[in-house]
Amino acid sequence: QVQLVESGGGSVQAGGSLRLSCVASRYTYRTYCMGWFRQAPGKEREGVAHIDSDGRTSVADSVKGRFSISKDNAKITLYLQMNSLKPEDTAMYYCASAPRVDWRDCGVYNYRDWGQGTQVTVSS
Repeated sequence: QVQLVESGGGSVQAGGSLRLSCVASRYTYRTYCMGWFRQAPGKEREGVAHIDSDGRTSVADSVKGRFSISKDNAKITLYLQMNSLKPEDTAMYYCASAPRVDWRDCGVYNYRDWGQGTQVTVSS
């Protein structure tokens, strides 16, 4: 079973930056989708950014120009660089992955592997 562990969350002032990391273990997928999701209290979970095994990325409209997703192939580590943070970015952020079994966009995949989450709090 794939295991994902997030880190890097914390508290930051509006306009600040954070970099989230997600380390995967027992990761044997050769082709895959990975992504970051977030959920704020009382809100539905939403996709933030995604990347596939070829390095192609997509980001949600709400974070375009501010967030970027990347990965380290050697260590199977996923990153989310968050700049110009806003209070509305406050949420629990989750790392997720799934084997790539077809060529649908990673943003529409049903992810099967999930981390425990890391809290991001942005104050005004």
